[in-house]
Amino acid sequence: MNHLAHLFLSQSDLNLMVGNYIADHVKGKKINTFSPEIQKGIMMHRGIDQFTDEHPIVQKSKERLYPKYRKYAAVLVDMFYDHVLAKNWANYSPIPLETFTQSVYRALLAKEPLFPKSAKLMFEHMTRFDWLFHYSTIEGMQKALNGLSRRATFVSRMEEATSDLQHDFILYEKEFEEFFPQLIEYANTWTKAYE
Repeated sequence: MNHLAHLFLSQSDLNLMVGNYIADHVKGKKINTFSPEIQKGIMMHRGIDQFTDEHPIVQKSKERLYPKYRKYAAVLVDMFYDHVLAKNWANYSPIPLETFTQSVYRALLAKEPLFPKSAKLMFEHMTRFDWLFHYSTIEGMQKALNGLSRRATFVSRMEEATSDLQHDFILYEKEFEEFFPQLIEYANTWTKAYE
């Protein structure tokens, strides 16, 4: 899953949000430099990623993209699922998407001094261009995919993926709607187990 889903699954717990946000920027033993509460968020992020990557519904979404995008198919599915979540936000939260995203930015800003350098830089771009809210539009997705493509180590063609998203949107939406309630249940169970 991508940023929006991870932050949604943090259940408005600030430390879980911080850990979920910075997790991809924290490698190896560096996790031990954070408080136990933030470590919990980092571990939650990793658990969510593993559950997602191994799920048969997600595999189906990835298989559709693999012939064209190879190893970047998983990244694209994460992005596509955030788009579906943002577009259908009212199905999952009584709080409007824009209200949620602005409150997340404010909450994370208070903890920004703790972020690794790369996470600080990304957060600056995320807030300046309001990534989380703009995942709801094709234009926002195109900008996000352009950025991912520029930062990719190899030729990824990810900047072309909005056409795949639009062409097969109904399939991705259906797969997300089957998968996401299971992920919510997983995240709730995980959180209770680590209280």
